[in-house]
Amino acid sequence: MNSNNEHKILVAIAGPTASGKTELSLKIAANLGADIISADSRQVYREMEIGTARPDPEELQRVAHHFIGNISVTQEYNVGLYEHEVMRFLNEYFNTKDIALICGGSGLYLEAVLNGIDDFPEIDRNIIDEIQDKFEKNGLTYLQNELKNTDPEYFDRVDIYNPHRLIRALSVIKQTGKPFSCFLEKTSTEREFSNIKLLIDLPRKILYERINKRVDNMMERGLEDEARKLYEHRKCKALQTVGYKELFSYFDGLVSIDEATELIKRNTRRYAKRQMTWFNNRGDWLKIDPDDIDSVYNILTDKIKQIEKRYS
Repeated sequence: MNSNNEHKILVAIAGPTASGKTELSLKIAANLGADIISADSRQVYREMEIGTARPDPEELQRVAHHFIGNISVTQEYNVGLYEHEVMRFLNEYFNTKDIALICGGSGLYLEAVLNGIDDFPEIDRNIIDEIQDKFEKNGLTYLQNELKNTDPEYFDRVDIYNPHRLIRALSVIKQTGKPFSCFLEKTSTEREFSNIKLLIDLPRKILYERINKRVDNMMERGLEDEARKLYEHRKCKALQTVGYKELFSYFDGLVSIDEATELIKRNTRRYAKRQMTWFNNRGDWLKIDPDDIDSVYNILTDKIKQIEKRYS
């Protein structure tokens, strides 16, 4: 490849939780001699290891990883900071390497790096506090119903079990009088690198079986103990996450440990469904089977050749 930035390539590997992104990205990165950037909005937190299915130490040693365990749950972090830090990293990385991988299931994080982040209006703090108060009094169902009534398009995309995202969307709607989804349709930011976007697509039955098995494995590995250590920080935004919220309810005596485990499985399955809806609404992802590695390599080889030919 030439030194022109257009010849630099960011390979994005996306998919729902438990679909096999980690193992596939490790194989591809090793094959291409590339580093891996995590696009997981929870793996950035160093204290959340088991519950976020972070790559294990052996996997982290196989290929260089970035943006994993680099901040604390007590720190404020968002997609805007992530985009800024990843773009700064890539600017330096592409001085010496031609291909990088970005891998994860957080659609907004991937979108921010690939196409730029959307410009949202500044929100009056009183509006945010008002909606937060209503959430605390009326619960998550209130937020879900409000968003479904005011912006059904975004309701179909968002993780409706994430109160922070619902509050954010409702705040923008109340501030502007416009649907939150209309702020998600801006023209993409021009990037100085090319990209290849691969989306893992598994039959729902197989995906749900993997999710259930993963949750059992997390519990065996000590997710309950990890959550107990984080209980004092349970109000932090980072911990409003499937796997931790359910165990906090168990610690509060609201459910049994068996019920908490089943809730984690159910809510993870629902989250995976939302992830696939989000990606399927963006039709420029190439769907792949993570178990057919030869086919994936062939797709990548063809795409890389096309990019090289375009700029030769």
